[in-house]
Amino acid sequence: MTHATQTPHLAGRREWIGLAVLVLPLLLVSMDMTVLYFAIPSISSALNPSGTEQLWIIDMYGFVLAGLLITMGNIGDRIGRRKLLIIGSVIFGLASVAAAFATDPTTLIIERAIQGIGGATLMPSTLALVRNMFHDEKQRRSAIAVWSAGLSAGAALGPIVSGLLLNWFPWNSVFLINAPVIVLLLALVPALVPEYRLPQGQAGKFDFTSALLSLGGVLSVIWGLKETAVNGFSTLPAVAIAAGAVLGYVFVRRQKTLDHPMIDPQLFRNRDFGASMTVSIACSFCLIGFGVFTTQYMMEVLRMSPFEAALWTMASPVVVTLFVPFVTIIARTVRPAYIIAAGFLIAAAGFVVMTQLEVARNMVTLMGGAIGIGLGIAIILTCITDLVVAAAPAERAGAASALLETGQELGGALGIAILGSVGAAVYGTYFDAHTPHNVPAAALEGSRQTLATASTVAHGLPQAQSDSLLSVAREAFTHSLHYSAIAGGVVAVGAAIFTIALLRRIKPTPPAPKENNEETKVLEGAVA
Repeated sequence: MTHATQTPHLAGRREWIGLAVLVLPLLLVSMDMTVLYFAIPSISSALNPSGTEQLWIIDMYGFVLAGLLITMGNIGDRIGRRKLLIIGSVIFGLASVAAAFATDPTTLIIERAIQGIGGATLMPSTLALVRNMFHDEKQRRSAIAVWSAGLSAGAALGPIVSGLLLNWFPWNSVFLINAPVIVLLLALVPALVPEYRLPQGQAGKFDFTSALLSLGGVLSVIWGLKETAVNGFSTLPAVAIAAGAVLGYVFVRRQKTLDHPMIDPQLFRNRDFGASMTVSIACSFCLIGFGVFTTQYMMEVLRMSPFEAALWTMASPVVVTLFVPFVTIIARTVRPAYIIAAGFLIAAAGFVVMTQLEVARNMVTLMGGAIGIGLGIAIILTCITDLVVAAAPAERAGAASALLETGQELGGALGIAILGSVGAAVYGTYFDAHTPHNVPAAALEGSRQTLATASTVAHGLPQAQSDSLLSVAREAFTHSLHYSAIAGGVVAVGAAIFTIALLRRIKPTPPAPKENNEETKVLEGAVA
């Protein structure tokens, strides 16, 4: 009798296959955050964008996606999460094809913005649907581990996919690759993923004022942080960050007055939810903030081709994919706070290894550091995502998922701004202290800003001057990478201490009842 009562709460083969389908849009959305790392030189050659236009081509997608996550999460709760997933897939697919055929920088920037709109519908929809499909706590944790692995793998696969494609195809292939995946997604989602929306009485009227406040607040803060990372501290970015903070405060205050708020204020009264959100932000700070250094190091210091860099980059996601399933097994007996703290310490060890890199090629050190950081972050994402989702009621899963992902975007922007600023300061200081004397002053002026600029300038100089300039610039960048890695490691260790201090009372997932052990084994076999 007990077995009959509990069986309906367990997900079956259909739900697990549906989960695999939900990972597809997640891979695309996270891939498109990083897919231009290797493609931007080819795009620059084809479309000839200005420096500002090039930055917008890279950043517009992430800006729009981050700004609309909370809004789209709420729309999905109201119109149906599967329906929003399908609509978003169509938008994302069409924008990807349009971006591939862009003939000027402005058009490409617009299409990247539309991609961001589509991406903002996909991320909260997928995690919210996972929450609705897997009710058993143990199964939900396993499902979220798969979701988190997909998110990490997508971000890691972006540079790999672009590097492989660019070895044989032109730049627009990095956008066209999305189209067949979207077609497959549209064919499978209606058959394998159930629909869920808030009951009519619980949905309430959509609050456009809150939507505008969240959009303005998130965009202002992220733009201000990224602008500070690129051009240094100045008045306008500082005003943008302050304005975004004010808009965010007004947004939160408004939620307390609404009968049907976008973000339930009760969530923040749950200490576990707030602490988990903070840990998630720190996780993104470390992963995204330092990621750009690794890519630049391979391309500019070690002078790898996109194809070679892509092949080496595959090591980390492969190790992560093999290891992450064991996290859910460990989580049955070990408190999540200790697992998350261990993840941060593994990432910190990876940062320490990165401080040993030199201008001379040493792939064992580079891959050891990259794998340590990637593995640590993947462990954290798996556990922290489950804590955030579990803390929110199922009917608010879309809004909670959107809030989690918005926090991760903010953490990434903060990481880029702070670690980027540390790196820029160290690079400039080292360059000034070791300025090559045989290089014209005009060439030195831009070269002291970034390694990429130094590489561009060096191509127009005589061989002896070019070698002197690049030697100093590469040493300067390697030193900047060391100090940024130290800063990332300090944040990781601090986050580990914070996690244990505030989340250690949360108990591990209880084992499944004996009656369900055999069925659970079958389900886990289906996942494998």
